[in-house]
Amino acid sequence: MAEPARSTGAPAASLKQAAVGFDGRTLWQDLDLDLQPGEFLAVLGPNGAGKSTLLKVLLGLQKLTSGSVEIAGHPVRRGSAAVGYIPQQQTLPEETPLRARDLVALGLDGHRFGLRLKPRALRTRVDELLEEVGAADYAEMPVGLLSGGEQQRLRAAQALASNPALLLCDEPLHSLDLHHQQAVTELIRRQAVERGSAVVFVTHEINPVIEHVDRVLYFARGQYRIGSVHDVMRSEVLSELYQAPVDVIEHQGKLVVMSHHLEGYHDHD
Repeated sequence: MAEPARSTGAPAASLKQAAVGFDGRTLWQDLDLDLQPGEFLAVLGPNGAGKSTLLKVLLGLQKLTSGSVEIAGHPVRRGSAAVGYIPQQQTLPEETPLRARDLVALGLDGHRFGLRLKPRALRTRVDELLEEVGAADYAEMPVGLLSGGEQQRLRAAQALASNPALLLCDEPLHSLDLHHQQAVTELIRRQAVERGSAVVFVTHEINPVIEHVDRVLYFARGQYRIGSVHDVMRSEVLSELYQAPVDVIEHQGKLVVMSHHLEGYHDHD
């Protein structure tokens, strides 16, 4: 039987002196992080810095080079019901042989969680999830005929199916329009605030979630910084992290991170 999604008194996720490397290159090391229930952590940094690798570690798909990791007080393992995962938005082919409700049901009775529900209970729970994410109107439609934003709502419902202690989000707003960005962000926020799930939100664009962020974890050049938005998103902190000049400026109510060697920028309302 899978461990419960909640473990009283334990952090939702805990990494101690954690390090990951490949082929002699260290992505990051000496990472100490206790993520508490209901906490919203934004993970930032350039491509290749180790953001997605952190998610793989928490999913049980990548072993640490050194250190330890636990989820809700238990050793990390692949397919844990304590972990939900929302991937980047990728449009499914039109010929995908699944209805919207079938995709959501995979979060309940698929091999990933190892759960088995009776048909009536399964349908009831799927209906609840579809209603929760605003997808009830297209529950019977083939997923390949839905828009990217509609498909992403279904992925969110699938990730929330087990009421996870830890919700991992890998740039879930990528390629979505503003309306769908706001809808998916609100779903994630509610899971943290109302149900106490800790959120790890990997993003290149912090603006859509900045009002919900409790802490920022910023990876660059094999190092990291962690703290509040105010503590981390500062010129002196990022310049030290990148070992190169980085300007963090406020412009028209937004915080903009600018440097010729950084990919894009981060906005802060």
